[in-house]
Amino acid sequence: MGADSDNTTGTAGDAPGEPVGDPSPVGAEAAADVPGTAALMAALSPVMVDLMDELSDVMFCAKDADGRYLAVNQVFVRRTNERSRRQVLGRRAVDLFVPELAERYEAQDAEVVRTGRPLRNELELIRRVGGTPGWFLTAKLPVRDAAGRVVGLVSVSQDLRSGDADDATMDAMARLVAAVERHLDASPGDPLSVADLARLSGSTPAVLDRRVRKVFGLSPRQLVLRTRVDRAAHLLTSTTTPLAEVAAAAGFYDQPSFTRTFARLTGETPSSFRRRARAAG
Repeated sequence: MGADSDNTTGTAGDAPGEPVGDPSPVGAEAAADVPGTAALMAALSPVMVDLMDELSDVMFCAKDADGRYLAVNQVFVRRTNERSRRQVLGRRAVDLFVPELAERYEAQDAEVVRTGRPLRNELELIRRVGGTPGWFLTAKLPVRDAAGRVVGLVSVSQDLRSGDADDATMDAMARLVAAVERHLDASPGDPLSVADLARLSGSTPAVLDRRVRKVFGLSPRQLVLRTRVDRAAHLLTSTTTPLAEVAAAAGFYDQPSFTRTFARLTGETPSSFRRRARAAG
């Protein structure tokens, strides 16, 4: 569905020059009759939510803990078979997208809500019923109320087709990301060379570099480093694992090198990052 453009212009019956869909700001028409809407919307910045309508190739949505859409931007609406926000709000992924993909989206949502852990850089297909599929890079963040309870999530999905990445490139990147995650699970202490990464993605080093930069805006080594830091951040926020063990599990040589790298990339040390996460939770 990311490659679809047939819902972006008017059809017979539209007033001349009138855009399809509801032009009101994203936050102006939340699904007010859905339980939990008030708590979720109160936890979001109205200005930032409305700003999502300024995006041209990024789907945005806010969902409650049961997976119902409470706010969406116009890009999201255009990627469904509906023509306005009113027809989307209060519904679930299974109502708008092909079932086998919708089940995956909803499983992701449930995991974010259950664990309170963000989902980042998820490479996935998105397709509406009857539409053609498109590759997206998705992030989902939990939303907490004033008491710290997870009341829903917000999600953004970047349309990678806008970067003209072909299916072969996206397939290779999906294999690469999954392989790097498996490597961290099995052998975090073993470094991955560019040659290793090229082999995992089924390409030459030169092609690998071009594809990773096209899709992620990073070099292959930067992509691995970001994956390791994401792994460390998850362990810091969701476990009481000692810092030295977190460093090892994320593939760092020792705790000092982990601390230096983590602080450089996130702006705070692992210990302060953990303290802040605990205070917020």
